[in-house]
Amino acid sequence: MRRRDALRLIGATIPAVVIGSQRAFAEDNFKLAIGQRGNWENSVCELGQNAGFFKKHGVTLEILYTEGGGQTQQAVISGSADIGIGVGTYGVLGAFAKNAPIRIIGASMAGAHDLYWYAKADSQIQTIKDAAGKTVAYSTTGSSTHLVVLGLAKTLGVQFQAVATGSPPSTFTQVMSGQISVGWSSPPFAVEAVDRGQIRIVARGSDVPAFAGQTVRVMIANAASYQRRSEAYGRFMQAYRETLDWLYADPQALDAYAAWAGVTPALAKRVRDEFFPKKNLEPGRIIGLPELMEDAVTHKYLPAPLSPDRIKTLVVLGTT
Repeated sequence: MRRRDALRLIGATIPAVVIGSQRAFAEDNFKLAIGQRGNWENSVCELGQNAGFFKKHGVTLEILYTEGGGQTQQAVISGSADIGIGVGTYGVLGAFAKNAPIRIIGASMAGAHDLYWYAKADSQIQTIKDAAGKTVAYSTTGSSTHLVVLGLAKTLGVQFQAVATGSPPSTFTQVMSGQISVGWSSPPFAVEAVDRGQIRIVARGSDVPAFAGQTVRVMIANAASYQRRSEAYGRFMQAYRETLDWLYADPQALDAYAAWAGVTPALAKRVRDEFFPKKNLEPGRIIGLPELMEDAVTHKYLPAPLSPDRIKTLVVLGTT
């Protein structure tokens, strides 16, 4: 009788344990907003989830792709996303200064080596200097592409008519139809069009020397979500780092990216090695923040540089 009672007791506790585990994993689900599907930098989370890195750390991801950093940031501010990947640092600084509920949990990209601007092959625009007074594209206001267009104008002393054109495919259509003089892109999109001679590259993000030592895109979290689940955010970042290591070390990761982005393995390798040096994607450090704040003030994203206490509130790398 005692044995049967004990078995009944064990049987009664099993569903409770399972339910408890399910609840724990449900609490560790993150909704992500990420700009530009297909971009190497933006592949980390989806490929990492497919390869099991996030599951290993008890994290599941729901991923929404956006038109750019501005939309990504707004999704996090509104609370419809817990995490935003690849958000322009200018936009984040400006939104935080206005008390937007966001925190920086990691760096997405240092420098702007991956971004480039192009014109139609039959255009008279040979370099970006020839685009003075013409329309030059960026994705969304506050994005890293917006930051580069402003930086190019400042560096070269040339004024453009900056126009938000959304994603690389929509921008390409606008350039080829003559609506925009200079478009923007990030590999792998339009690289083959360059090789075929349909378009020519007229500027790169690296043409703004100051950006080489600055984190131009960051990962952000909704402040309330972060405060409630900081430990889970730490596990998210651990899985992110492990995925990043895998992407640069395992040939099978290149095949996974190629299939995901719809490109050949050869182009996948070119995209990774030519446009996205691993050191530029290091998530654990934010560089050049004082200079970024100075430029943000110049471009009217910030009324004044943030105080050290405000920066300590905004940047929470040490706790993730």
